[in-house]
Amino acid sequence: MGLKIRLARAGAKKRPYYHIVVADSRSPRDGRFIERVGSYNPMLPAEHADRVRLVPERITHWIGTGAVATDRVARFLGKAGLIPMPVWNEQPTQSAPKKKAQERAKEAAAAAGA
Repeated sequence: MGLKIRLARAGAKKRPYYHIVVADSRSPRDGRFIERVGSYNPMLPAEHADRVRLVPERITHWIGTGAVATDRVARFLGKAGLIPMPVWNEQPTQSAPKKKAQERAKEAAAAAGA
């Protein structure tokens, strides 16, 4: 049984609220879970204290048991100091402009600068 620490959506339409849960990796996103270990409210400002709430003792217990955090939850845990901060690529390389588009952008910048 692969355990994941992940987000489970709650809240109304256009008012998202997420519970941070430990669940079997095969169960649905909003379905069965083993334990609720925190919450995430994206509607609050980034610096607000209640935006991300965690239960550190239980999270460290589940990580010790073998649970793996998803990318978003791993960022929360890294900021809280529970795990090492994961590497986060801001822009995926697949969506970067291709070679010809990069050449055109360089030509346009050179023409605008001249």
